[in-house]
Amino acid sequence: MPLPRKALIAISSAHPKFHADGSHTGFWYAEALHPYQTFTDAGFEVIIASENGDYACDQMSLAPQVNSDDDNKVIEDTEHPFNRQLHGHVFSASDLTPTDFGIFFAAGGHGAAYDFPHGSALQSIAQSVYTRGGPVAAVCHGPTIYEGIKSNAGHSIIKDRTITGFPVEGELEMKVLDQLHEDNVPSVEDIAEHTGATYEPPESTFAEKQSIDAQIVTGANPASSRGTAENAIKVYEKNSD
Repeated sequence: MPLPRKALIAISSAHPKFHADGSHTGFWYAEALHPYQTFTDAGFEVIIASENGDYACDQMSLAPQVNSDDDNKVIEDTEHPFNRQLHGHVFSASDLTPTDFGIFFAAGGHGAAYDFPHGSALQSIAQSVYTRGGPVAAVCHGPTIYEGIKSNAGHSIIKDRTITGFPVEGELEMKVLDQLHEDNVPSVEDIAEHTGATYEPPESTFAEKQSIDAQIVTGANPASSRGTAENAIKVYEKNSD
């Protein structure tokens, strides 16, 4: 049976105070925007959802200096389709039908590390996509969702697979590793170790890097989000009858 030409972009429901300046984390704007653009350009219907329908952007991800000129134009355009969907149509994952989707894509931002490991409704959708042969993709901190997505054998779908994601070196560079430890929040490297996956870091924290291992499609950081979505489409096209 063909996979539906419909993609789910998962964003974090968690947005605690996190950064040294007191600002909140959440999902990283470009890591949802870029897959949205990539999927819609390829003719996919795109739904945005979080575990409970709540969300917030990491405030740092909206800063002009961390975004391209094109992305800054989108951020400022309240009528852009992505922003209209974000501000009015973010679903609670439990209100969706898992079999409606052919691609699952977990956007990052440190918020993801707080709620994705326990996001059972999002994980259920991802597990359905995986079971039907679709790609389960994640970027930056998004791979923290994999620990709870199980194969038919009962272990994580990334067991014995290779993934990438945001490195511990980057947490140190951003001076947030102590905060993660204090909050008992796992890094992507922790998730890889827990699940029996192999973690491959980028050459440097923000250098573009993607990985494809069967249906597992990952990217290391914001610069990798568009390429990760493109790779998810490649896996989708290969596996969709």
